[in-house]
Amino acid sequence: MWRDDANLLDMLIAARHAAAFSRDLTWEQFQGSRLHQHAITKALENIGEAAGKVSSETKKAHPEIPWPQIVGLRHRIAHDYFRLDLLRVWEIVTTDVPTLIITLEPLVPPEEP
Repeated sequence: MWRDDANLLDMLIAARHAAAFSRDLTWEQFQGSRLHQHAITKALENIGEAAGKVSSETKKAHPEIPWPQIVGLRHRIAHDYFRLDLLRVWEIVTTDVPTLIITLEPLVPPEEP
């Protein structure tokens, strides 16, 4: 399904952005930087937005991806932003996002030359 391919690619791009925004950043630096907090949470929100558009068939075919949690995080960021647990956001971007990138990479069709 071409739409799923596009949504999976969007998820992968946003996950790579989140990883790049947090690269070489410590927890203490993240805590003190509204810029990094906003950039990373926006990237996580984008992952969830794209994940919510993936078909149920693709979701069933890839239970290794925590679809409900990804979409749920997107809702939390969008609707309850000022009460986010920054430590949890940090754990997600440093632990879960790298795993998600590895999981998504083989699912995204390669770019054509």
